[in-house]
Amino acid sequence: MTQSYVIIGDGISGSSAAETLREKDPDAEITVVTDEGEPLYNRILIKEFAKGKLPEAPISIHDESWYEDRDITLSLNTHVTHIDPEAHVVHTHEGDDLGYDKLLIATGGTPTQLPVENSDAEGIHHFWTFQDARKIEEDASNAEKGVAVGAGLLGIDLAAICGAQDVAGKYLMRGNRWWRYALSLDGAEIIHDGLREKGVEPVFDSGVDYFETDDSGRVTAAIDPNGERFETDFVGIAIGLNFNTEYLRGSGIEQDEGVVVDEYMQTNVDDIYAAGDLTRFYDTILGEYAQNGSWGSAKEQGKVAGVNMAADAESEAFRWVSSYSITHFDFPFLSFGHPTIGDEYVERKYSDTEWRRIAIKDGKVVGGVLIGDLAPQTRLKKLMREETSVEGQTDVLLEEEIDLDQLAVSQ
Repeated sequence: MTQSYVIIGDGISGSSAAETLREKDPDAEITVVTDEGEPLYNRILIKEFAKGKLPEAPISIHDESWYEDRDITLSLNTHVTHIDPEAHVVHTHEGDDLGYDKLLIATGGTPTQLPVENSDAEGIHHFWTFQDARKIEEDASNAEKGVAVGAGLLGIDLAAICGAQDVAGKYLMRGNRWWRYALSLDGAEIIHDGLREKGVEPVFDSGVDYFETDDSGRVTAAIDPNGERFETDFVGIAIGLNFNTEYLRGSGIEQDEGVVVDEYMQTNVDDIYAAGDLTRFYDTILGEYAQNGSWGSAKEQGKVAGVNMAADAESEAFRWVSSYSITHFDFPFLSFGHPTIGDEYVERKYSDTEWRRIAIKDGKVVGGVLIGDLAPQTRLKKLMREETSVEGQTDVLLEEEIDLDQLAVSQ
C-alpha cells in the first residue's frame, strides 16, 4: 500500500526528511506544511543579508519547483491547529484534514519576547525568519544608532549587523561577558575587542528595563536596570526560543523543554517523529537527553527521521557532533558539541586572537570553543564521537597540534 507522510515544518530538518523519504519511498505521498510564505532558505546566511553583504538569491535553497519535481506537496501559509494521533489526522486553520501513516514534527521555535514595557514598538526586531532579516536590513541601513540585546549566538549576529551597517551600536548583556556559560573572561575579551573594532560597544551587567517610544510608537531609547539610557533608532533582541508546540496539546506527546524523542527521532506516540530545534533527543554520545539548535544537527535529524519513517523500524540512530561558527570578525570562531555542560574545563590563550576551551564530562570531551585556530576541531570532534577517555591527560587537548596517538597509547 502507498504510504502517506506529513511533515509539519519546512526548515532544514523538515526538508531533509522530505528529501530522504522520497529517496527511500519513491511511490509515497509526501506533504510538507509550513506557516511561512516561502520555501526553504538558509537560516545561516540571512544574517549576511541583514548585514547588507548578500542579495536574496543565494539565501533561498528551494523554490516551489523543487517540490514539484519530487512530487512533494508543499502547503505554504498553512497553520496546523491540532493533531489527532488516534485518527492519524492533522487539522489546519483552513479546516483541511491531512491524513498520515507517519508524521514528522519539525516546527522549530519562535523568538522569546522581552517581557518589558514597549517591547512590541516599531523598530524592535527579533531575528529568526527571512522576513525578519528583510525588516532588520531595512531598518538598520537607515539607522544611526542601534541596540542589541542577548549575550548569545544569535544576539551577536544582531550586534554584528549594527557594525556592518555602520550603526553606532550598544550591545547590552546581563553578565560580565558574552556567552558566559561557554567562555571564560579570557576568551570573551577577544570577542569584546572584535566587537569594538566593528563599532559596537559591549555594555556589561546591563539589559533592558523598558523602552521609550515617540508619539508614533517607534522606539527611541532603551533604559537598562541601572537607569542608563541608550538612544536608538533600531533594536535587535535575541534572548531565546519558545518552541512551536501549541498544536500538540492533548496529543499525548511527551514534552520536556521540547519534544522528547529517542535516538531514532521517535516520540512516545506511535507513528509520530520529531526533528530539529524543538527536540530533546537521546544523545548516544553523552548517554543522556540533550538539545542542540545547530543547522547541521537539524539537517541530520531530519535525515535520520526520514530513514526510520520509511523503514518503519529503528533503522538508523542519530549520532552527531554539532558545530556552530561565527564569521563576523577578522578571526574565526567555532563551538562544537555541548560546550556548556562540562564538569571540568581546560583552556589556554595563545595570542590576542587565539584561544581554546574544552569541556570535559566523566573524563571525556563533550564540547568546546575555538577562537583563531580552528584546525584542532577535527581531532577534538573525533575524541568526542569515539568517547575517548582523556582522564589525566587533558594537557594534550591544549597542545597546538593535538597528538591523538599520545592519547591512544594510554587507553
